[in-house]
Amino acid sequence: MDASQLLTDAFDRVQDLVAGVVEGLTPEQLAYRLDPGANTIAWLVWHVSRVQDDHVAGAAAALGRSGHSDQVWVEEGFAGRFGLPFPDAETGYGQSADEVGRVRGVSAELLNEYHERVHDRTTAFVNGLSGGDYDTVVDERWDPPVTLGVRLISVVGDVTQHVGQAAFVRGVVSRS
Repeated sequence: MDASQLLTDAFDRVQDLVAGVVEGLTPEQLAYRLDPGANTIAWLVWHVSRVQDDHVAGAAAALGRSGHSDQVWVEEGFAGRFGLPFPDAETGYGQSADEVGRVRGVSAELLNEYHERVHDRTTAFVNGLSGGDYDTVVDERWDPPVTLGVRLISVVGDVTQHVGQAAFVRGVVSRS
């Protein structure tokens, strides 16, 4: 198994988790907060999808892979469909509790559909990579500069952590 196959498997698992976390929940359940400062399932899944979309598109652009360098969020009209009060470039990173609470009225179907499209774009990109691509620097704003391999592992780690948080909140919502 090569690196692309391993990453595809990891992103496939995230997609399965996202689908399971939102399945059958109402917009009200998706917006449930454990306390006034807590993240909601809707925000967590939106954030997971936005981070993956943003970071993979940025990495593709750094590699000159134009077929994968546009964000699904904008290119496929999800920004308008979600109707959130944020700029299109927003990913949720560093948002306040008030901003988290603004991710409301979103259906499980829309959250899952967006993540599915991001997943499709991600796996198409990853499956087109070769071994040498993973050592390519995709972000020089850090010391040391971030390679494609490090960026993709970082995305897997971040989105997996947040999907786990969403699953925890779903468990609380389901028992309420």
